[in-house]
Amino acid sequence: MISQLAASGKVRKMFSHCLDGQNGGGIFAIGRVVQPKLSTTPMVPNQQHYNVNLTAIQVGNAFLPLPSNIFDTGNRKGTIIDSGTTLAYLPQVIYEPLINKIMSNHSDDKLFIVEGQFSCLRYSDSVDDAFPNVTLHFDNSLALMVYPHEYLFHYHDDIWCIGWQNSGMQSKDGKDTILLGDLVLSNKLVFYDLENQVIGWTEYNCSSTIKLQDEQSGVVYQVGPHVLSSACSLYIGRFILLLILTTIFLGSI
Repeated sequence: MISQLAASGKVRKMFSHCLDGQNGGGIFAIGRVVQPKLSTTPMVPNQQHYNVNLTAIQVGNAFLPLPSNIFDTGNRKGTIIDSGTTLAYLPQVIYEPLINKIMSNHSDDKLFIVEGQFSCLRYSDSVDDAFPNVTLHFDNSLALMVYPHEYLFHYHDDIWCIGWQNSGMQSKDGKDTILLGDLVLSNKLVFYDLENQVIGWTEYNCSSTIKLQDEQSGVVYQVGPHVLSSACSLYIGRFILLLILTTIFLGSI
């Protein structure tokens, strides 16, 4: 679809999304974003997914001491950016030190397993005041900050669960896979420039509007959000978004 529109000169081979983690829904747009301004990082070429190069992980003010080659997942395949995935998946060698660092000031808060897969804890105060921010660093000095209320999801009552997951996933060549989903991407405008093979993002209020430029007339216009009314609709909306992105991806190859 996007390839056909781009070939007709109606749009650039670019699209963006902004997933509203608070209200549900968000923004989806095809074309060049002119506002807000975004910095970008190169995409890893010749990959099936949208891959970028993660270079370091910072928890609070401290960088995790990780092996220098841990992000080189099979001939620099990089880290997958996937808005169709809810959580974020990391190999064991990243997952363990990350969780240990996040929990380092909470030795009295014991983790327990919920639904056979989620590591959870009981906490009744503000998680943003008590847990550290996690910053992901990428090529071209682009950073992405993930706040405690984003990587800790509210299960029920005073139970919070950790959204970072031990992937256990490997690529076809046996290398560990890093996959960043909505946990990381929510509340950010994410821009995919398939012409220049870069991805960019910025923290953004996804209930507001963005500005795009019409390629034929040069006119700048606004695109606003579609707000869904229930938590159930949020998952439906994300499923629809996944279908749209899949269509765009297939149309771009």
